[in-house]
Amino acid sequence: MARKFLYVVAFLIVLAIGTLIVLRLFSSELTRLAFVPTRQFEPQAALAPNAYADPALWLARPGLQGPNPVLFRPRLENAPDGGDGRVAPPTPVRAAVFFVHPTSFVARSQWNAPLDDPESQELARTYLRGMASPFAGATQVWAPRYRQATVGAFLARSPDADAAIDAAYQDVAQAFAQFLQDVPADLPIVLAGHSQGALHILRLLNETVGDDLRRRLAVAYIIGWPVSADRDLPSLGLPACAQPDQRGCIVSWSSFAEPADPSALLGTYAASLGFDGQARGDSPIVCTNPLTGRSGGEAPAAANLGTLKPEENNGDAVLVPGAVPARCDRRGLLLIGAPPRMGSAVLPGNNYHVYDIPLFWANLRADFARRLAGAAS
Repeated sequence: MARKFLYVVAFLIVLAIGTLIVLRLFSSELTRLAFVPTRQFEPQAALAPNAYADPALWLARPGLQGPNPVLFRPRLENAPDGGDGRVAPPTPVRAAVFFVHPTSFVARSQWNAPLDDPESQELARTYLRGMASPFAGATQVWAPRYRQATVGAFLARSPDADAAIDAAYQDVAQAFAQFLQDVPADLPIVLAGHSQGALHILRLLNETVGDDLRRRLAVAYIIGWPVSADRDLPSLGLPACAQPDQRGCIVSWSSFAEPADPSALLGTYAASLGFDGQARGDSPIVCTNPLTGRSGGEAPAAANLGTLKPEENNGDAVLVPGAVPARCDRRGLLLIGAPPRMGSAVLPGNNYHVYDIPLFWANLRADFARRLAGAAS
């Protein structure tokens, strides 16, 4: 029971941390004072060329010793008597998943997290339990430790912040190179990430994934970071996923309850540069409806196979079906109806960024299995 209690406490802390990470949106003086480092960015020493050959630099990978956070299975709401009351094990799928976790480092003492920082590493493992577990059916799931940019880097607009984010990406790119070296050549590849992790996955797609690797890529899950249909997709060479069984495409969404006020997000998005070098402006954002697996459209709450909710009373996590609907609006935002009770980490404007994956945990799990059905073992 104590372990479960600590799990939920950690889970809630992670969700609270996530409230600070949405595209540099909430940069008030108070927030900057609390989270943005005051010292100058210090360049990170390069890791050894073979650093990621060491299993110690991975939170998840084949053969890793100790508990695997990706294998977490939540308790079912109103579980029948008998068994352990947990969701069934996932459908086995022949694929190798490269998952990059969101920000779990909040210190303002430096711009990038040390690899040996115990608090941020434990919170990163908690992220994997809640966000990477939908991919647990894969033959292999890899999730690197990396010198992530601190949360304050996403609250500041400065050369120091940009340098911190770039330094974090360099670690991710090096880990990805090791992943490609070690993964069997016949396994389809899936890229996935949320928030800062999604940003790094996007850059990998733009800078690293060439034609040969693109043909091997089954799907990319870019969740909690807006992708421009006009300014980004042509450069990436991948379309948005239009159909639920489509492969070689991008799944992406950003969640808001109604009434939604996305002005802060859309303002930052409009001013940012797309991969074509032009301002993203009011170009449409890629919106995959996680309840249907299609681009755009809407679906009722009845189509939601399960929302992952922490339980405060008994220290567990429960999967609740039929809790949340989903509708892509004309801007490309995912609207989820009246604000659901998910916890205290909802951002201003009814922004449910922190809960992008937990809201649709079971549907993401099913989406992954469906898109890889041709590779199922």
